[in-house]
Amino acid sequence: MVREVKTSVNQDNRMDIHIALLREVHDTAEGVMVTPNSTMEREILEGLLQTPKRIASKYFYDARGSELFEAICELPEYYPTRTESAILAKYAHEMAERIGPNAIVIEFGSGSSTKTRILLDALISPKAYIPVDISEALLLSASAQLRTDYPNLIVEPVHADYTSTFRLPEIAQNAGRVIAFFPGSTIGNFEPQEAAKFLERIAHLVGEQGALLIGVDLRKSIAILEPAYNDSQGITAQFNLNVITRLHRELGIDLSETDFGHYAFFNSAESRIEMHLIAKRDFCATIAGQHIEFRNDEHVITEYSYKYSLEAFNALALDAGFAQAEVWKDEENLFSVQLLDVAQLTNSRLN
Repeated sequence: MVREVKTSVNQDNRMDIHIALLREVHDTAEGVMVTPNSTMEREILEGLLQTPKRIASKYFYDARGSELFEAICELPEYYPTRTESAILAKYAHEMAERIGPNAIVIEFGSGSSTKTRILLDALISPKAYIPVDISEALLLSASAQLRTDYPNLIVEPVHADYTSTFRLPEIAQNAGRVIAFFPGSTIGNFEPQEAAKFLERIAHLVGEQGALLIGVDLRKSIAILEPAYNDSQGITAQFNLNVITRLHRELGIDLSETDFGHYAFFNSAESRIEMHLIAKRDFCATIAGQHIEFRNDEHVITEYSYKYSLEAFNALALDAGFAQAEVWKDEENLFSVQLLDVAQLTNSRLN
């Protein structure tokens, strides 16, 4: 479901975000009409009313969740971050040559912008960097540091949910080539149909001369995949369970991390890692006046992470209006960074 996020820049370069909230009415068990009072509350309620229950993975990333994910990226079992960083470091100058000079770089889910620096250091006279992230504190902190470290680069942060429609700063409207940067294999968190829709939205955002530089995790042995999401230090489990603490803190939902356990496995048939929370007992929670029952051993899906072959992702990209221009991989074929050029623009999935 699309929400429009409108942004404007004031004299202090801060982003005024106005989210057009869609408010829905639900019947409680007692028949009383209740309206969720925030987008987050509405989306959490909708997810927990599904079968199986779901919590959108974007809600992992409060301040604590962002810190835990940064820790996950340093774990020995978690290959994606170090492998992608190594690919970027080895081939960044090739990427920069393909991208060209004076580019505007838009990054989705920028986080601490660590990998971005590898790309920025290689690019030829980049004009501006526009990080887009849902975690405002991390976004503003990283942007301030980038302004210090790259004094000749215009940095315009956008605090938004990048899976929704949002407006870019004015500089992106009057620029040369626009490049979207989407590292970290986050595209795997989308269901394939939604991934195609998201990629198509990016194609329209960057325009006919634009491109997308994207990290894509490749299909590989379960012996490598499953430990990456079940690390020996239990950091991924903390990351998964932290979403429950966030729901309790921000929405007042009577849930506790002690009510759930962490579970992650590779679903070979669907070519995806699945991360779940499993209820440890029977209990009931109340959200916006709606009673939600949890049964012992009931699963709540918190994340999918699809793993692609090069052929499968090429087909997905083509369906969204992109064509593979270049693919860079590590020697073990664990991960890929792909440059996709806009091949055609279509309105088939944008409404």
